Amino acid sequence: MKKSSRQQSKAGGRVSGSGTVSRAETESWKKQKLLQIHQAFNSDPVDIETLRKAAVSEGGLLTNELRRKVWPKLLNINVYDLPHRPGRDVRENHKDYNQILLDVRRSMKRFPKGMPASQRAVLQEQLTDVMLEVLRRSPQLHYYQGYHDVAVSLLLLVGERTAIAMLHTLSNHHLRDFMDPTMDSTKHILNYLMPILEQVDRELHDFLIRAEVGTIFALSWLITWYGHIVLHREKEVRQTECDMAMVHHLLSRIPQDLPYERLIGRAQALFERYPPPLLAKRAALQPRRRASNAPPCTSGLTPSCVSSPETDEVVEEVEVTAMDWGPDVLLQLF
Repeated sequence: MKKSSRQQSKAGGRVSGSGTVSRAETESWKKQKLLQIHQAFNSDPVDIETLRKAAVSEGGLLTNELRRKVWPKLLNINVYDLPHRPGRDVRENHKDYNQILLDVRRSMKRFPKGMPASQRAVLQEQLTDVMLEVLRRSPQLHYYQGYHDVAVSLLLLVGERTAIAMLHTLSNHHLRDFMDPTMDSTKHILNYLMPILEQVDRELHDFLIRAEVGTIFALSWLITWYGHIVLHREKEVRQTECDMAMVHHLLSRIPQDLPYERLIGRAQALFERYPPPLLAKRAALQPRRRASNAPPCTSGLTPSCVSSPETDEVVEEVEVTAMDWGPDVLLQLF
């Protein structure tokens, strides 16, 4: 379905009558948005709602300097009362230490290109301590692969102590469902994907149902905070052979050149149009609908077996794939 010019403007940014935006218009827009952000930040009390809207609209918060100021405010972090830097004892006898160490060691791509190896090594040590400190403070939380993608983005932007405070809040709220002992809550959230597709693009939804690809391909998008990508890749998906293995292979590998600004705008619009309460009933019905037509789960990821011994290797592959493209994108999101 083609969008009107007005819809394109909402989803993709500023569009003039000719379909292009001049440099002068861009600069004027940036100045106006900067002014709105500064006014919201300096108001008493801080205008959190305006800052939230600015963060998810085109351009996000525009500069790292503003992100360093606004991100803590959005999470209600008191930057004048931050946690102390963790001591070396934070690494002692922690059940997740070895896995965290492995993930951090292979996180070289997460750091800016050209960063001296010595500086990166220091930051990797801090990254390890940040995650361990948060997990120590909240022992009910369980580490998952992909968690460090979020943590490293915070560390690089706001530094160690603020990163601990922010990650602690995120882990106990926004990321909480992913940090349970089992994947049950995460699987429940994944069940919301198909009802959204059914509402927005019925043909794409039906294609994925026929392919019996399930929703496990979206696991890495979810746990590292990137989603709604499948709609953007609709043509690519539907040109693929309607086969579980083929479709899963395509969707579990994310292109490097995605139009993130447009995707964020569309994700926000979809969230407002189809809020979770409206999708809950449809999500609950999804397994029943699929089970009536799905063959037994024997050789692949059928919809009725999001997690099973046969799929453990695929789940791990999807999680590791997320590590190849995650954190450098996060800074583009807000």
